[in-house]
Amino acid sequence: MTEASLSLTEYGPWMAARLAPAVGQALAASRIVEARPDVDGPGDSTRWQVRALNYVGAVRIGGVELRITPKLPIRRLFFLLGYAADPRGVQRPIGGEVQVDQERDLLPAVAHAFERQAERAVRPGLLQGYRHTEESTTVVRGRIREHDQLRRRFGLTLPIEIAYDEYTPDIAENQLLHAATLRLLRLPGVHLDVRRRLLALRARLADVRALTTGQPLPRWRPSRLNDRYHPALRLAELILNSASVEHHEGTVRIDGFLFDMNKVFEDFVCVALREALRECGGRTELQAGGIHLDEAETVRIKPDFVWYDDSDRPLAVVDAKYKAERPEGFPDADLYQLLAYCTALRLPAGHLIYAKGSAPHAAHHIRNTGIRIHQNALDLDQPPDALLADISRIAAALGAISDKAS
Repeated sequence: MTEASLSLTEYGPWMAARLAPAVGQALAASRIVEARPDVDGPGDSTRWQVRALNYVGAVRIGGVELRITPKLPIRRLFFLLGYAADPRGVQRPIGGEVQVDQERDLLPAVAHAFERQAERAVRPGLLQGYRHTEESTTVVRGRIREHDQLRRRFGLTLPIEIAYDEYTPDIAENQLLHAATLRLLRLPGVHLDVRRRLLALRARLADVRALTTGQPLPRWRPSRLNDRYHPALRLAELILNSASVEHHEGTVRIDGFLFDMNKVFEDFVCVALREALRECGGRTELQAGGIHLDEAETVRIKPDFVWYDDSDRPLAVVDAKYKAERPEGFPDADLYQLLAYCTALRLPAGHLIYAKGSAPHAAHHIRNTGIRIHQNALDLDQPPDALLADISRIAAALGAISDKAS
């Protein structure tokens, strides 16, 4: 079968596509999208129905390029991603001055923004720093590690165990830029002119080691010295930490770059609430652990966001849902979940926060409990200042609830 391209929209309608049976089965098993054989078709095994869910981005599977466009404008999505990664850097958005809305698809926009930011970062020259190295060699350099020499060499003169600090461009900042560059070059949908500039960037980073797949990303610390790298590094980490797909499903290889919109929304809401409540005292916990529903502590629950006072008494609980959960037979599953959180934490109220269009504003007073559940609809397609103002209003409501509870 010849290579094909399939374009979908996040949570859009089912679309018909011709896919090799192995490719269709791999796509269905990957859970990136919903895929099923087209039983209403003419009985052709290459006809499939495909629908996008919560993932957006691009993926290549068995020679088929699948692109999933977010409903949210690219510039708004960039703000959500950047704010969740670094709320204090909101004045330096991850897209910088690049006009990301010129792109309709996410991956070309990300690749274009990263290439521009990385080029600006390295234009004055590669950042260099000291890297501590320990190795076995026949030449003395730095200092001899006497303990290791005796323990490993049993009195032999060579090789020599040494340690030294080397001033080199092979540091965490450049390793992250290098790894993000390599990843983008492997993915479908990057424009040719951007790909050429990424190849030039890879050449400039030729002396930087490639990161090992599966290993944690190297840590870097913001400082005055690496200030010009900050926008590119935030983008690099987003590219490398995205819900990337790179594995084999049966005999078909899947390679892609994806964002889970459920997680993007949840991360943004929780970080923005934390920032809005920072001056109110207490502490906030994202993905709060150590909470159980039952007395025997066998049923563990994990709220998205809990606000505690200085004595660790719960003040408020929030659950962020990008899309309302309505599984068959349980149309109000989100309400049941938040009711469990409020019960376990002994709170009189809880807040559900949805993306606008997924659920309306509402308040539910739960019978025989005295618990009130508030549903808040957050409009993501508005300027950052207005969006953060809406978050501040929700934070103020949390404060009002905690005042009544005390």
